[in-house]
Amino acid sequence: MEEKLIERLESAVSRLEALSLTAGGGSATARGFDDAPLDPSILAYEDLIGQYLGRVSAAAEKIGGQVLDITKVLQQAFSAQKDLLIQVKQTQKPDNAGLAEFLKPLNEAITKANSLTEGRRSDFFNHLKTAADSLSALAWIAYTGKECGMSMPIAHVEESWQMAEFYCNKILVEYKTKDPNHLEWAKALKELYLPGLRDYVKSFYPLGPVWSSTGKAVTAAPSKPKAPAPGGPAPPPPPSASLFSSETSQASSSRPKEGMSAVFQEINSGKPVTSGLRKVTDDMKTKNRADRTGVIGTHEKESRTSSPAVAKVGTPKFELQMGRKWVVENQIAKKDLVISESDSKQSVYIFGCKDSVLQIQGKVNNITIDKCTKMGVLFTDVVAACEIVNCNCVEVQCQGSAPTVSVDNTAGCQFYLSKDALGASITTAKSSEVNVLVPSSGADGDWAEHALPEQFIHVFKDGRFETTSVSHSAGGLGVS
Repeated sequence: MEEKLIERLESAVSRLEALSLTAGGGSATARGFDDAPLDPSILAYEDLIGQYLGRVSAAAEKIGGQVLDITKVLQQAFSAQKDLLIQVKQTQKPDNAGLAEFLKPLNEAITKANSLTEGRRSDFFNHLKTAADSLSALAWIAYTGKECGMSMPIAHVEESWQMAEFYCNKILVEYKTKDPNHLEWAKALKELYLPGLRDYVKSFYPLGPVWSSTGKAVTAAPSKPKAPAPGGPAPPPPPSASLFSSETSQASSSRPKEGMSAVFQEINSGKPVTSGLRKVTDDMKTKNRADRTGVIGTHEKESRTSSPAVAKVGTPKFELQMGRKWVVENQIAKKDLVISESDSKQSVYIFGCKDSVLQIQGKVNNITIDKCTKMGVLFTDVVAACEIVNCNCVEVQCQGSAPTVSVDNTAGCQFYLSKDALGASITTAKSSEVNVLVPSSGADGDWAEHALPEQFIHVFKDGRFETTSVSHSAGGLGVS
């Protein structure tokens, strides 16, 4: 990597020398902002886009569809950061509000990528999620020092890719034997960040962007909220904080606290917190009130009891789409759902079901259980993976084989493995109460239950962190 970097720098110097001769010997700095792209750091960023992002784009062109759409947004985001890097060299270091305004073009591209992951889950959800999550790595440019609440730029890039890698690995598993273009896309995307962007930041901006001391200043655009028309609706609430919010963690800690936080803050201040309280006299006590009755008025009861929100349930679906994908959606209290005709090229997508049981007979390629509550799924064999995401209280039983099982953002999961599936690779993330049951060795046919760890201990030793899981026992916590 160092040799490639030296070659890029030598190439950049040669281009600078050639251009300085044709421009009468003037330096790039003297010629001003128009020649900012000739800076070695900008040339290296262009090489990063051409070499690494070019591979991602080439693979996306072969795949097309939503993968190509999210890749184009990826290109927009990297292009926006290149423009910002050029402007940094001509701009004074802004305050928090000015920084949010300065980074607005990049934030718009990242927001656009995140919007593509919303709504009904598509067949390429893992691609969309990988790309959208990875773009948070570009926020390294917002690093302004140790007090900004961010990790340092190199660490930030690495941590951001770790968030996206969970979904990237799913692509590698799903398309291992199907389409090499998807594998190339996933591998190229990882290399774009590790080593691509990480090594670039390490070489040029390990301590964050270097702002100009004499350049132009950036200020936040003044907000001018419209006054509501008389009798008209109230203005909408302010938008949620973006990735580059102008409010840092330090600023948020200085804001006045509300609710219980305010109570604890007042207690910890050491002031006599009871000084402002009114004394309760005997006639104010409930047992001595003359108007005390045992009847609650209708209007009072209605004001105390809020009507429960009515959950929106979509249209129930149970169908085979395009001969490739079984869709089971919004099934409520259905205990007799059966997919009896299936083959190894078909996938099963279960979404928004509650208090239901689905039986999948035969071998299918992939099973995804998404946003289901109290759902039971019984299947025979799966070729690629069984995924459980955003669920609550689900039970899944594999009667045959399942090479990969993933549980993501789920509370309460019971997974039964058959003897043929004991070699399955099980991945969990942001999940709790995950129990795996395997056949016991006895002749009684019972199941042995194993709780997967939820807590981990990290110890820095011999130059690296060692991670061990925490096991729970009657005597307390232990390390397994």
